[in-house]
Amino acid sequence: MLIKCPECSLQISDKAVSCPHCGYPLKPEAVRTRSSTRRKRLPNGFGQISKIRNKSLRKPYRAMVSVGKDPETGRPICKLLQPVAYFATYNEAYEALLKYNRDPSVQGSSMTVEELFNEWSEWYFPALSKSAIETHMVAWKYSKLLHHVRVSELRTKNIRDCIDQCESLTTKPRIKTLFSLMLDYAVEHEYIDQNYAKIIKLNPTIAKELGVVKNKHIAFTEEEINIMWRNVDEVPFVDWMLIQCYTGMRPRELLNVQVENVDLNQNIIIAGMKTDAGKDRVIPIHAKIRGLVKSKIRVAEYLDSPYLFNQPNSIGMSYTTYNKYFTEIVLQLGLNEKHRPHDPRKTFVTMAKKYNVDEYAIKRIIGHATGDLTEDRYTERNIEWLKEEVEKIGSPV
Repeated sequence: MLIKCPECSLQISDKAVSCPHCGYPLKPEAVRTRSSTRRKRLPNGFGQISKIRNKSLRKPYRAMVSVGKDPETGRPICKLLQPVAYFATYNEAYEALLKYNRDPSVQGSSMTVEELFNEWSEWYFPALSKSAIETHMVAWKYSKLLHHVRVSELRTKNIRDCIDQCESLTTKPRIKTLFSLMLDYAVEHEYIDQNYAKIIKLNPTIAKELGVVKNKHIAFTEEEINIMWRNVDEVPFVDWMLIQCYTGMRPRELLNVQVENVDLNQNIIIAGMKTDAGKDRVIPIHAKIRGLVKSKIRVAEYLDSPYLFNQPNSIGMSYTTYNKYFTEIVLQLGLNEKHRPHDPRKTFVTMAKKYNVDEYAIKRIIGHATGDLTEDRYTERNIEWLKEEVEKIGSPV
């Protein structure tokens, strides 16, 4: 007589000791009677059982659960079964894995936020840029209050209290984003049933202040640009700001430029991020900054760094450090103290419009969508045209 397997619902014999399709034990007593040492085959995706050899252990069998797949190799990513991962026999480990796969929330009940972060970041970070990882790590640092809280006990109030105690205005929404991403992962893996971070609404006052900060950029005046040019050989990092002013790159785009993507023969840089229109775009090197870019290449080669922009004795630079130097230079040169690292991008657009650079050229260079079907699909624009348009920007010196 045929019956349905309670695990996979496929038809099997009522005399079967275990399901031939998924391995589900139908008569555990019979299995133990016939052979307590017989190993059962693990269904795909259930996890792994391995024996620790070369050690005299009372419980040598280690059970690990599958928590995802490596995006590059396709191999399963595994972690120790919680709360107990080591067993005296293979079949004990098998039954523990079987129990876990019926109810993965058993693991979530003992998992801490720190353990969840470690597991989630191992899966999530490989696909991110250096700057994006840095942003999440800053938010993680400010959420220390919750690191040892059990994920199953985490509630909206816990996360909100963590956000409220953070003094950095820009980090507050990043904490919310970080926990929303982590808890999405936890829900997907059935560690918990609900993502409490998504319920949180930022204080309207905070949102308003963030909106003001985000939108209020101030272009450098011609007088300020003149001051930077006069000090470019005297004050470190002024050249970085000038290169940004003449390319329109975002601060993080500037910091992520790879030497291999700088072509001095064609006078172009391949860079960009954030949007489809902004990624891997062609940015002409204005004649005014060609010498500055060439100097940066020499420094990178000396440091054996893949990045175009590096600190004097170390490879690359973080956005936080760049922001620090930017602020110091603004004060040192007596520029408008309200300037922020995004302002050179606005400066480029302002100069380009003043010197009548083609509107579509401006959008292509800074990585904005043109919003014009004819321009995007039916108009051929070559690199020489972009370079000619950029060279329209006259020297303020």
